[in-house]
Amino acid sequence: MNKRLKIVLENCPQNHKCPAVKICPVGALSQKDFEAPVVDYDKCISCGKCSNLCKNKALIL
Repeated sequence: MNKRLKIVLENCPQNHKCPAVKICPVGALSQKDFEAPVVDYDKCISCGKCSNLCKNKALIL
């Protein structure tokens, strides 16, 4: 069973551009303004780069 990325909205400050969006190697994360990122699960390869980067633990793999 593959792990699936989860966005924890309570942990996401939603007051800046999410750096995890740029670090995703397959472009599976997108963000509108300062809202929480959105995951395109058809693209996500569950590599963990975004969850490792997020110090707020808003992206959990």
